[in-house]
Amino acid sequence: MTLKHLLSRVVPPFMGLALLVGIWSLVSITSTNNFPNPTDTFWQAVDVFSNPFYSNGPNDQGVGWNVWSSLKRVALGFGLAALVGIPLGFLIGRFEFLSRMFNPLISLLRPVSPLAWLPIGLLVFKGANPAAIWTIFICSIWPMVINTAVGVQRVPQDYMNVARVLNLSEWKIVSKILFPAVLPYMLTGVRLAVGTAWLVIVAAEMLTGGVGIGFWVWDEWNNLNVKNIIIAIFVIGIVGLVLEYALIKLATAFTFEEVQS
Repeated sequence: MTLKHLLSRVVPPFMGLALLVGIWSLVSITSTNNFPNPTDTFWQAVDVFSNPFYSNGPNDQGVGWNVWSSLKRVALGFGLAALVGIPLGFLIGRFEFLSRMFNPLISLLRPVSPLAWLPIGLLVFKGANPAAIWTIFICSIWPMVINTAVGVQRVPQDYMNVARVLNLSEWKIVSKILFPAVLPYMLTGVRLAVGTAWLVIVAAEMLTGGVGIGFWVWDEWNNLNVKNIIIAIFVIGIVGLVLEYALIKLATAFTFEEVQS
């Protein structure tokens, strides 16, 4: 890798971060509400991350435990959504009758705000934790259903004609023809869904309480600790970035050009 290429990869991100810190510093200087500056927030972050897994009771735990609790909820809700959404997307894309049946329902329910589903979860499941998982499930299922169905519908008709001539079973059609062709669309849906799930859990935990990064933000606001709120914002962004990067690497592990691009 040449020096010019290295600089072209490294310098722009650092310039973006410098711009962010500069604007942040300007806001803290001109603010009349004692808005924390980058230096004070940095040293607060050092203190926060010096012991991220302390536990002083159910409502006083380190940032590490809060992130871990949120990730567990996301994994469970997202996993359930994948188990339901991907097969449902295959069925909707494969059979026109099911497509006509489910498309109005998806169009009706998909635009609903994530937090509108939270009271329904609290009513049905009688608990904050399952209600949060339900909210993640119902909001992250739509990208996987829609993208998978679109991928199935865009499979070239020639492939299906060959399958018909060879008299392949439905399982053979799905496993040998549809799945490889639909995989890029499916992974796109998964990437969109996990981003949605991570956004939703932060908002849901603010309302339901308990251990979680969203509750940690709300608790710090009640304590008027703005520095910890800013730290939490960066933690949420970094975790979301890591999740996105992990799914991109998963996608590029396959040899499909559509996925790699």
